[in-house]
Amino acid sequence: MKLAIMQPYFFPYLGYFQLIHLTDKFILFDDVQYIRRGWINRNRILKPEDGVQYITIPIVEHSRDTLIKNIKISDDSKWKFKIIRQLEHYKKKAPFYNQTMQLITSCFDNKETNITLFNASCIKAVCDYIGMECSIEISSNMNFNYSNVNDAGEWALRICEQLKASEYVNPSGGKNLFSAEKFSTNSIKLNFIYPKLPEYNQRRNSFEAGLSIIDIMMNVSPENIFEYLNEFEINN
Repeated sequence: MKLAIMQPYFFPYLGYFQLIHLTDKFILFDDVQYIRRGWINRNRILKPEDGVQYITIPIVEHSRDTLIKNIKISDDSKWKFKIIRQLEHYKKKAPFYNQTMQLITSCFDNKETNITLFNASCIKAVCDYIGMECSIEISSNMNFNYSNVNDAGEWALRICEQLKASEYVNPSGGKNLFSAEKFSTNSIKLNFIYPKLPEYNQRRNSFEAGLSIIDIMMNVSPENIFEYLNEFEINN
């Protein structure tokens, strides 16, 4: 089994979905500390004219060491209307605006207040929209034993051991965290994905790369997004 593990991001970028597509099982890892200014409750889309802006889910005040699995969404529903307003400018030019807004509106109908569960439902909805089969589970529901985790690179190793995974794939940005020797000793192949983010027509003069999958869905058909899922390289 080929496994990948990522924190539960809010409408993440294309590379996240490439990783889901590549693997047999994808774990949303919410057993670790929530870090402010990450991608758990925010992401980037285009501004109406030039540049980018953030769309953000407000969260309930919490202590610094709160785990992601315990982060709650604010009960102020106005944030959903704010994000929808931030997206309305796409209507002028984006050819798949109606389909994308229908998906987002459906996701926002979810009354879930746990950030992991809310994001999980959004991620699965995007996978369905693209036509991508996926097996996604949440780490905090799986009763993993982390007693032998001694450094940041061992979280994935211990999960792989317990799921009897034969291969683990991680984004290349985290390569320095992992010991290939430790994985090899446990008969687990360690690989890294290097996403290729194709330029697509954003209907403006300069291209903004690495935005939320929402921007791609606005501008590219589901069939072509599915083709983008294979635009990556794998190295160990």
